[in-house]
Amino acid sequence: MKSTLITLATLLTPALAMAQTGAPEINAGDTAWILIATALVMLMTPAGLTLFYGGLTQRKSVLNTIGMSYTAFCTATLVWVIIGYSLTFSEGNSIIGGLQSFLLRDIKINSVTGTIPTILFIMFQGTFAAIAVALVSGAIIERVKYSTWLLFSTLWVIVVYAPIAHWVWGGGFLSNHGELDFAGGTVIHINAGISGLVLSLILGNRQSHNNDSTHQPSSIKLMVLGSALLWFGWFGFNGGSALAADFIAANALMVTNVAAAAGGMAWLMIEWTTSEKKPTLLGAASGVISGLVGITPASGYVDVTGALIIGLFSGVIGYFGVVKLKAALKYDDTLDVFGIHGLVGIFGAIATGLFANPEINGSAGAFYGNPGQLIPQLVAIGVTVVYAGIASAIVYYISTLVTGGGRIDRNIEETGVDIAYHGESSFDFAQKETAEKAVEDVKAILK
Repeated sequence: MKSTLITLATLLTPALAMAQTGAPEINAGDTAWILIATALVMLMTPAGLTLFYGGLTQRKSVLNTIGMSYTAFCTATLVWVIIGYSLTFSEGNSIIGGLQSFLLRDIKINSVTGTIPTILFIMFQGTFAAIAVALVSGAIIERVKYSTWLLFSTLWVIVVYAPIAHWVWGGGFLSNHGELDFAGGTVIHINAGISGLVLSLILGNRQSHNNDSTHQPSSIKLMVLGSALLWFGWFGFNGGSALAADFIAANALMVTNVAAAAGGMAWLMIEWTTSEKKPTLLGAASGVISGLVGITPASGYVDVTGALIIGLFSGVIGYFGVVKLKAALKYDDTLDVFGIHGLVGIFGAIATGLFANPEINGSAGAFYGNPGQLIPQLVAIGVTVVYAGIASAIVYYISTLVTGGGRIDRNIEETGVDIAYHGESSFDFAQKETAEKAVEDVKAILK
């Protein structure tokens, strides 16, 4: 009996001390999961998005395309820890956070957010800021100066991303009015989609925009691999947004997978049964990304049925935006950031207000007896569209004042930005030409 009491006292002493001091306590399981989720989301930008975008672009611009996403991850990470996190999550007002966490000066190593270390929460959220600005690059590649992009990506996180993230996740006015955005429908996808569209309109179309024969993807294989890495990382993106290893995180992983598969099949079947008559891997991968975008804001609130419907419609809307709308309006969104992230992101935000199931996370949508949920969803969409569009234009023009213009030289655009800006080539054209000449020489000898 005495040994039992001693054992109990030993076990309870840390808990009693914690209760007496009032110090917060982390949960090891939640922390382990968010550590993994953070690594998954980090993988999405310098690996997944770079390969996806790089495979989609022309051979002469592959490295520049990859570099814009790769270096955006660097700039966004630095800006986030210096001031971005503070403006988003520090105590401020309904419009913007304060500067208490500038350079993370008030964040102690043992600070806790929820049940995980605050330093881990900061890192996790920083990967979101990084991929958001990297997505914007897809709309303007092959015609923007690299120096302009570097400055723009730095300022965009401060001026555009941080305020919108604060409104939705940092205690700002959109969250106070009840908007549901579990993992970034408005904060990331609508934000990036609208920003990309505005920049593509300001920069104007590429010189060869109407010549489809010159816009062939450099590598379908790399594009598919990139989309698969994005799909893989999206489990951390959506599942990690629960900030806990719990039922909601598990549900988020399930519905994310279902919506992605449904989106891929929807796009594929449209291609197969309409004028194209061919089920392309490009279409399947684009549909998967559309499904992932659509489910992002809803992943913590909907069940599998809702995810299936959202995924199917996301694939259809993505196809319409990329194949039909862009052709009709003739704007040059190079890699379809608006068509996939902007349009599908808007649909996902609305669908969250329709399909949110109170049995999942306590929030009800229109189909579960709460049609009023659509109001904060629509308000958030409108606010994000207007602010992202105007603020991104301002940031771009400020960037061009510093760098002496944003549009690349006409000759550089024709020859390709890889050699001009980076002095490197993704593919060894010289080796290819040598091999082709060798084949011709052999043929001539045989004749």
